[in-house]
Amino acid sequence: MKSLEPGDTIGIIGGGQLARMMASAAARLGFHTIILEPTPDCPAAQTANRQIVANYDDEKALDELANLSDVITYEFENVPARAVDRLAKKATVLPKPAALEVSQDRFTEKKFLNDSGIKTAPWFLVDNRQMLIAGLGNVDGKGILKSRRFGYDGKGQVRLDNPNEEEIDKALADIGNVPAILEGFVPFKKEISVIAARAFKGRVAFYDCPENVHRDGILRTSTVPAAIDKKTAETAQKAAETILHELDYIGVIGVEFFVLEDGSVLANELAPRVHNSGHWTEAACLISQFEQHIRAITGLPLGKTTRHSNCVMENLIGEDVKRLPDLLAEPQTFIDLYGKAELRAGRKMGHIIRLTGRP
Repeated sequence: MKSLEPGDTIGIIGGGQLARMMASAAARLGFHTIILEPTPDCPAAQTANRQIVANYDDEKALDELANLSDVITYEFENVPARAVDRLAKKATVLPKPAALEVSQDRFTEKKFLNDSGIKTAPWFLVDNRQMLIAGLGNVDGKGILKSRRFGYDGKGQVRLDNPNEEEIDKALADIGNVPAILEGFVPFKKEISVIAARAFKGRVAFYDCPENVHRDGILRTSTVPAAIDKKTAETAQKAAETILHELDYIGVIGVEFFVLEDGSVLANELAPRVHNSGHWTEAACLISQFEQHIRAITGLPLGKTTRHSNCVMENLIGEDVKRLPDLLAEPQTFIDLYGKAELRAGRKMGHIIRLTGRP
């Protein structure tokens, strides 16, 4: 693909905070952006040049986006497959649709990772009650039941610990009795992620690994540098690089890992997009993950991923955003609010990045 030039247009499917930050990064490089998002005045509409207000599977809207865009990307992985197929016939979609196909279904994702030689926690397909009982028998009765599709921020997941028959039925009902997988518990020491980018000619660039803390299935903090040794970081980065090449991936990807006591890693999941655990790059790197993604999908050279500061990124969730006056008074603190009109419990309203010193 020929590199795009200032004035060209990037289409973005989705209008949340990730699209908002991508649109801002695109504007700094001289690109125009168009958002396809059904919610009027979404966060990304406040930074993009234009919003097409329509459902993601609206064929007329998809055709309009394809006709107006020089390249199309997306901010979340649950874009309807039919919509992406339609777009791909008329325009360049990056990352390529294959990455969406893998990441949209936890069964497909786990199989892809294992087939690529990347280790994961033990997992078992669950299509019915009997398969769940059989799976629990293979993991000493303890695991996490996860819906195969449409799960994020802890949604569509139920923890099980030697459940009785009533608890098994309730767990299946809680995820809507949909196809699922059962993941066995692993004795991990900590969680990390790899934020990486791949360009058209196959060059891969890594950011330093953040150490992540989740609460109720939602990322709370990412700390850089992670308290891991060099070998652990290199092993995780090598696995992410394998994923990028296997998918012929273009753009930024986030891959989450469990770190075991011996320093080895197990892949948890991949996200074919800019990632929450990479937000720290906004303040601690010259080139953020958002600009890196725009560079990659437009055919521009990748930027340096060098970290100039150590930091802690904290998500502002629900009522956390009311701490804004105090946060503004903190030194060495970067604040990014998402422009969401409604405050809800469990909703990501923004994030802060506290710089904590030099590397």
